Amino acid sequence: MQDFVILVDENDQQIGVEEKLSAHQSGKLHRAFSILLFNKNGELLLQQRALEKYHSPGLWTNTCCSHPRPGETNDAAAQRRLFEELGIQCKMDEIFDFIYKTSFDDGLFEHELDHVFVGEYTGDVAPNPEEVMAVRWQSLKNLYEEVNAHPERFTVWFKIMLVKIAEFKTPLSPAHAHMLKL
Repeated sequence: MQDFVILVDENDQQIGVEEKLSAHQSGKLHRAFSILLFNKNGELLLQQRALEKYHSPGLWTNTCCSHPRPGETNDAAAQRRLFEELGIQCKMDEIFDFIYKTSFDDGLFEHELDHVFVGEYTGDVAPNPEEVMAVRWQSLKNLYEEVNAHPERFTVWFKIMLVKIAEFKTPLSPAHAHMLKL
C-alpha cells in the first residue's frame, strides 16, 4: 500500500498530495506532526527509530512522528500513529508548529510543516518493532545535556523542537507548565 502525504504552502494550506517517498526525494513541503509525551515526573518518552526506516534509522527522537493521510486531521493522525507505533492512547494538545528542511546522505529530504502535540501518559508502552527499536523516559535537563554532547544520536527535527521548547519564556498553558520545565 502506498502512503501519501499532504503537500502544503507555508501557511499550511493544502496544495496537493504526493506519494510519501516521492515527496522525500523531491523535498516538497508537506504536513507532519510530532508528539511529546511526558510522565508525571516530567520525563519525556523518547523512541529510537527502527533500523529499517529509510531515513534517520537508529536515531533517537521524540515520542512519535509521522504524517496525516489525505483527508485526516492532524489530531486523528497523531492518535492513530501513537497507537500503531507504541500502543498508547491519551489526550494531547497541539502547542506549536514549525517549518524545517534538511537533506540526508542518501539523497532524501525532509521539508515539513511540523505540528507539535504534547500530552501526559503514565501507562505501559508497547513498541512496534517495525517502527521502534527502543524507548526510554528521560528528563529534559539530561536530554539537553546528551543532545549537546552527542547531537549525531538524534533526529534533525527533534533537535529543532528542543530549541523551540527551550525558547518558551512562559508555558503555552497552565496544563503544560510542568511538562516543559528544564
